[in-house]
Amino acid sequence: MARHRVAKVSEIAPGTTRRVVADSCEILLCNVGGTIYGIEDVCTHDGGPLDQGTLEGECIVCPRHGATFDVLTGDALTLPAVMPLMTFPVSVQGDDVLVDV
Repeated sequence: MARHRVAKVSEIAPGTTRRVVADSCEILLCNVGGTIYGIEDVCTHDGGPLDQGTLEGECIVCPRHGATFDVLTGDALTLPAVMPLMTFPVSVQGDDVLVDV
């Protein structure tokens, strides 16, 4: 597992997301109440990009069919998705966001 500097905390306001790529992995960083979480940026239902969806509290809603995922655990919470998202360990050093891939 390698650690990658992918963004600045100051670029991801609470309640927003930011798509990044590290080691060819498409990752969606989600700022939930000041804590940054990393999930794969691909809906497990149909492969659509989640960065076009909405972050609602601790959940990301897929823009295509409305599947909802918990960004803390990756769990699929509503149909049509049933498979969880991959999550990535995130750490913060100063203003730098680092993701382990």
